[in-house]
Amino acid sequence: MIPKYSQDTRKVFSLAIPAALKSLVDILQSLIDMLMVGMISFYALAAVGVTMQFMMVLNVLMTLYVVGGNALISRFIGSGRKRRASSLLYALFIFAIILSIFVSFLGYFGGEFFYSLLGVEEKVAELGSAYFKIISLGIVVIFVDALLFNAMSAAGDTKSSLYIKLVSACINAFLNYVLIFGHFGFPSMGIEGAAIATLIAYTFNVFVYLLILKKSTSKINILPIIRVNDFKRALVVGWGAALDRGISSMSFILFVAIIAWYGSAELAGYQVGLRVEGIAFMPGFGFAIAAMALVGQNLGANNKDKAYKMGIISGRIAYVFMGAIGLFMILFPEYIVGLFTEDKTTILIASQYLILVGLAQVPLAIMFVYSSALRGAGATKTTLKINVFSLWFFRIIPSYIAYKLGFGVISIFVIMNIETLLKGIIYWYIYQKKEWLNTKV
Repeated sequence: MIPKYSQDTRKVFSLAIPAALKSLVDILQSLIDMLMVGMISFYALAAVGVTMQFMMVLNVLMTLYVVGGNALISRFIGSGRKRRASSLLYALFIFAIILSIFVSFLGYFGGEFFYSLLGVEEKVAELGSAYFKIISLGIVVIFVDALLFNAMSAAGDTKSSLYIKLVSACINAFLNYVLIFGHFGFPSMGIEGAAIATLIAYTFNVFVYLLILKKSTSKINILPIIRVNDFKRALVVGWGAALDRGISSMSFILFVAIIAWYGSAELAGYQVGLRVEGIAFMPGFGFAIAAMALVGQNLGANNKDKAYKMGIISGRIAYVFMGAIGLFMILFPEYIVGLFTEDKTTILIASQYLILVGLAQVPLAIMFVYSSALRGAGATKTTLKINVFSLWFFRIIPSYIAYKLGFGVISIFVIMNIETLLKGIIYWYIYQKKEWLNTKV
């Protein structure tokens, strides 16, 4: 007989490991993109890096229907109401498609304006706009991919997403090779080829997800019934998370703008360091997804004690994994960064960045898991207040002051780490109080 605690731990791992590996593949795919684009030019590398910041804005809109959907779908699954969860997924699926049409139009015609807001160099803005226009044409598959991945995770299936991502990442890498550099009879398309390869990979993801969801054995299906009340409930929960993500995204863009003021070399160094750091995020994302799903499912089953414990277990495992990866970043930063660029200034800046963020991986793990647990419970207003307060008062304002006073870019990275530590402490305190367990959705 396996002890109860061991069963709970095993359940966390069964959800977290595939999700973490899927996140790892996501990061590796992004790094391969950066590596191949970096072979085009220094400016192309900076352009794609900045575009990733704009994708954070798109995540705001996806959060509107993803987080609320997760909170309700996990509770419906936990209480044995699969049909209710499946009908909600259908309503959110239609909503995601309609929303993507408006976003595609805005992104295609407003790309150049977005880049001008950041004040990046003209060449970076030109390449970035070309890349973002193509991405904008495929917003629909990006929106639907996010919905289906999160819905299946909330229902307790993270393995399928891992297998899908493994194949699509290979497709993306191969098409990068073919379209960026011009092989097998295709013309050399440069940065635009990278955008096309990305969209084809997303399209593959959505196609396979839909095939899986058609099976009766799937943990959740797409049931063509719209329950308006459930849809409204999902959006009510989601708006707080979307507002949180929106303010956070704008804050991060301002943070990137401050770094861009130092110069393109500093910006490229930050972008490379951020992409590498994403590998350390991998276990954090995995256990955050596990915490969100298991907290929601146990609240749906009206088991608050177990819901709380699932978050604790997920958090403890996450900060062990992320702490170990952080140590690796501290010890071997130049070797890691050297895989992605040969520019000495970029290597120096990115290495300094990695050393500093390596020290902050444990509080970052706490922040990942506990904030996701709160969102899984539907407590999105709480996470909104914490994130907005922390980002502005502990990161953005101090960073702006440091720049104006003439401090180097390293001081900006130090401020970022301090903010991460303080936010981790705040989330730990809120989680321990357990008041979020009584959130109504």
